[in-house]
Amino acid sequence: MSELDISQVARQTGLRASTLRYYEERGLITAVGRRGLKRLFEEQVIERLAMIALGQAAGFTLDEIAAMFGDSDQPRIERDRLLEKADELDQSIRRLTAMRDGLRHAADCPHPRHMDCPKFQRIVNAAARGALTRSRTPNLTPHPKQR
Repeated sequence: MSELDISQVARQTGLRASTLRYYEERGLITAVGRRGLKRLFEEQVIERLAMIALGQAAGFTLDEIAAMFGDSDQPRIERDRLLEKADELDQSIRRLTAMRDGLRHAADCPHPRHMDCPKFQRIVNAAARGALTRSRTPNLTPHPKQR
């Protein structure tokens, strides 16, 4: 089995050596030894780092990713947790779509002043209610007084 030193792993993955050391400190990867002052890793670390990157891209925290790996090389991914994360991504997509549409409307709005536009006022009110923050899905329906 071939071993890679930390600089080779960094070069192949595009990660900084400091990130690799941090991942090792967090228990996400494990060095198998040293060559001089350089940490050595088994080749499989590349695949594990790819799984970590995938988990992060999906919005999992490093703690959640570490729990998925536990002490084994193969991740134990709870399917219910994947469905929860997919639902969270759906909410983010809806929020970002509403923000994108609001920005496009504001850019193309026919009203001379944005605050004269009922749709723009709904967007501002949604932001004031916190509906455009990460944890909530926007509700851009008009307030009863604006209908």
